[in-house]
Amino acid sequence: MKLLSTLLILGTAISSAADKNPNRYESLKQEMRQSIARGNAWLTSQQKPGGHWDDEGLPAFSALALTALVRDPNLNRKEPFSASIESGFTWLLAQQKENGGIYNRGLSVYNTATATTALVAAGREAYEPAIVKARKHLIDNQWDIGQKKETDNKNDGGVGYGSKNDHTDMSNTYLAVEALALSKKVIEDGKHGAQPDLDWEAAVKFLSRCQNLEETNDQEFASSDPKNKGGFIYTPGESKAGEEKLPDGRTALRSYGSMTYAGLLSFIYAKLSPTDPRVTAVKEWLGKNYTLEENPGMGSAGVYYYYQTMSKALSAANIDTLPLEGGKEADWRSDLGVKLLSNQREDGSWVNNNGRWMESNPVLVTAYTVLALEQIYDSIPE
Repeated sequence: MKLLSTLLILGTAISSAADKNPNRYESLKQEMRQSIARGNAWLTSQQKPGGHWDDEGLPAFSALALTALVRDPNLNRKEPFSASIESGFTWLLAQQKENGGIYNRGLSVYNTATATTALVAAGREAYEPAIVKARKHLIDNQWDIGQKKETDNKNDGGVGYGSKNDHTDMSNTYLAVEALALSKKVIEDGKHGAQPDLDWEAAVKFLSRCQNLEETNDQEFASSDPKNKGGFIYTPGESKAGEEKLPDGRTALRSYGSMTYAGLLSFIYAKLSPTDPRVTAVKEWLGKNYTLEENPGMGSAGVYYYYQTMSKALSAANIDTLPLEGGKEADWRSDLGVKLLSNQREDGSWVNNNGRWMESNPVLVTAYTVLALEQIYDSIPE
């Protein structure tokens, strides 16, 4: 209780000092550095003898832990990686298949995208051939199954878990888009020869079909009702947050928090203008639904995924304070930082009491949270 009270006081002080003190985040930065170090120490203690974390059938778990470890602000990047990090990357690279994917038990896009992001974060030239092969695997999994034009099927332009027999979705699409955008620097100089790229126009079409915005979404389910306008759903025609009847008799698919932040981040990586109506609308939905008490629309389900995606999206959007309803603004770095610090357990880990989407697994949730704290830390204006 003493720690929580101290953190609440810290958060209040930072918020009240916003726009007045350019060094207002210094105390928070120190708290986050210590918390990140404790979280990464716990993650290191959970590494298996073979070099992986948790379930070796899901390399994404190891990739998330490795990304957290190499992005640690306490890490001296001029020194060699620790034995733990070295063995982790050795194991991860050994999981790459001939088709470029980095996976074991299916879910090839989720695992490959997360692994690619980890390899990019390491910043090692020796990993570039693996990154190039993984990029091609992700690009190959973009859907185009229509017959009349490139995006006549509602799934076209998106990315699914690795099969073209079911559907695409916002989560896999955002992870693939992120991995491709972050790894673009590896192929830009041409030293790896001519390389394919995502069909970004088709990707934006798919993203737009997951957004509740009638003016840019050509699907019948799209709704611009005040509650859902601008927010995102899971895949065209399905929302994990369910649906609701509108006063005019129509049925709306509910927008929800984690996918809406994923949508904003994807629009940014797709280089949509900040004044594009889709970007404007998604920011407005996020301002209306800003909270750290839950994953809006989903309660506690997937809340740590939500926190991590929030930190990445608002950082990429260069938003210092998020406009809310009524003319107020949220200092999201302070709010989110203090919230995550207060949730850390004594052993340095984090876990969600709601186990949906594997968030009862402390390895997964601790990696999510450390990455969110690192993102906040890195995004603090100098």
